[in-house]
Amino acid sequence: MKDLSIARALEAMAKDPARRWTVAELARLSGLSRAAFARRFRRALGVTPLRHLTELRMRIAAEQLTSNADKLAAIAAVVGYTSEFAFAKAFKRAFGISPGTFRDAARERFRAAA
Repeated sequence: MKDLSIARALEAMAKDPARRWTVAELARLSGLSRAAFARRFRRALGVTPLRHLTELRMRIAAEQLTSNADKLAAIAAVVGYTSEFAFAKAFKRAFGISPGTFRDAARERFRAAA
């Protein structure tokens, strides 16, 4: 990424996706005002900072659901959700299916490939 200010924010989110990030906090890390940060971030990535954070969390959750047998509550905590219900709702909004159905489908694909 050419924009080092935005790169710092991306790195921080990736290192600690469970943290309750705010645009103001990410802007401070980037050395920009809140408005300038939000504009530059959207221009660079095509989404808002908090939308990117949600997408990052959902990618991590999907990977966790397919790579281990952790309970949904544990995966929810890893990606920054304090309730399993809120996590499941966000996951379904992102993928169109519940986390449990996603995990079952991944297991089925694995069995079919073996």
